[in-house]
Amino acid sequence: MKKKILAIVMSVVLVFGIVCAFTACGDDKQDDGQKIVSDMEYIKEKGTMVIGITEYAPMNFKAEDGSWTGFDTEFAEAVCEKLGVKAEFFVLSDWDQKVNELNSKAIDVVWNGMTITDELKQSMSITDPYVVNAQVIVCKAENAEKYNSLDAIKDAKIAVETGSAGEDCVEGFANVTAVAAQSDALLEVESGAADVCVIDITMANAMTGKGTSYADLTKTASLNEEQYGIGCRKDSDTCDEINKVIDELMADGTLDKLADKYELTLVK
Repeated sequence: MKKKILAIVMSVVLVFGIVCAFTACGDDKQDDGQKIVSDMEYIKEKGTMVIGITEYAPMNFKAEDGSWTGFDTEFAEAVCEKLGVKAEFFVLSDWDQKVNELNSKAIDVVWNGMTITDELKQSMSITDPYVVNAQVIVCKAENAEKYNSLDAIKDAKIAVETGSAGEDCVEGFANVTAVAAQSDALLEVESGAADVCVIDITMANAMTGKGTSYADLTKTASLNEEQYGIGCRKDSDTCDEINKVIDELMADGTLDKLADKYELTLVK
């Protein structure tokens, strides 16, 4: 009897092995029962590229009619048009969770003035850089001479966006408050809850000084120089496809026009 049971078990195992050989059991490219050849194909089959952003002028912000606009918004729409998909914007409630949102497929790319870092390169594939950026100190105009260097703000109350390059600049400082977005860091300074904030120069140029939302705030010192890139899932072919389109938009002058419109400096 035991020999018969063993023979039956062995037969089942053999049949299962044959079935797997012909149906690719365990193939890590299976998604909901359908084989996905690539990440780009997954996006094209959906017909949309879900783009992770925060509200961040001049990269992504709301126009008067409530629609999204900005350099990265228009850039993403131009790329998606060439790829044959629709750009769909998804607001990240916590910038620090961008890699998790990417891996869970809640979004397909992170495209929001994202600073390229060695740490991020470990967890996502990042496109060629496209815009030059820097981290700058922002404070009330009356305090500009007081907070004009990294050393000068060591004892100040500092606001930064959590998970940002600005946060990296003040790592180890005693009195740092991490907030959800760079716009929140500006609010901290405006309200007096913080003495200074460290944010991207692109936002500082667009949001502070005469004629802006924060007319009494000003930028002082630049703390570094960096570059923006677009984050894709690790080892995704989407990264290569976007790079090809970036080259086209650089060559035909589209990105030059956008950079002039939003007063940004392209990486060339």
